[in-house]
Amino acid sequence: MKYTLIIPTLNEIDGVREIMPKIRDKWYDQLIIVDGNSTDGTIEYLRENGYPVFLQKKKGMRNAYGEICDLIEGDIVMTFSPDGNSVPELIPQLREKMEEGYDMVIVSRYLGDATSEDDDSITRFGNWLFTKTINVLHGSSYTDAMVLFRAYKKGLIKALDLHKDETYWPEKIFLTNLSWEPILSVRCAKRKLKVTEISGDEPKRIGGERKLQVIRWGLGYMMQVIAETVYWR
Repeated sequence: MKYTLIIPTLNEIDGVREIMPKIRDKWYDQLIIVDGNSTDGTIEYLRENGYPVFLQKKKGMRNAYGEICDLIEGDIVMTFSPDGNSVPELIPQLREKMEEGYDMVIVSRYLGDATSEDDDSITRFGNWLFTKTINVLHGSSYTDAMVLFRAYKKGLIKALDLHKDETYWPEKIFLTNLSWEPILSVRCAKRKLKVTEISGDEPKRIGGERKLQVIRWGLGYMMQVIAETVYWR
């Protein structure tokens, strides 16, 4: 299998300077860095160091993913955060687990001895609440249904309608932009796909600012999760 590593960036200059040199090119077959039009030197640093950068046209994480869909060459997609929250050394372990035949493998911040140093009381409760709700409503057993750091088969993008605008209908209600990860977790559970998790710490982010929209994202994701009990197929 071939692996495509996708790294979304938006004003992550401190993070990419420290994290990108730790990512070995033997860990992936294709690298796509998709940038939300950074203004802090992130784009310039990446290009000066030979990294391919795709500039997204529309704001938001799911648009970042959607705009590069046709560029993905790998059989497996791996998504990774360059702000320090994702540990590069876990990429080989993520690959090894996918080689066992899973449809998706999540690097869980709450499995076993793993901890999140970036959580505060609000985000910790939010992650627990969403994961618990998904498990109860959709019959899954996730410990971390929300995290970005994961790998999954490329075919799931279209099989689960991740690329379609209508999948993210709560955006119009709450005037925000959602991401793929929660609905990906939900629809994998609904399809009874082969999913597992590996344990992985989440260090504190390196520089930059957290981009969480706690209320808007929280309401949007919760509406999505609940509506999926009767919506979609």
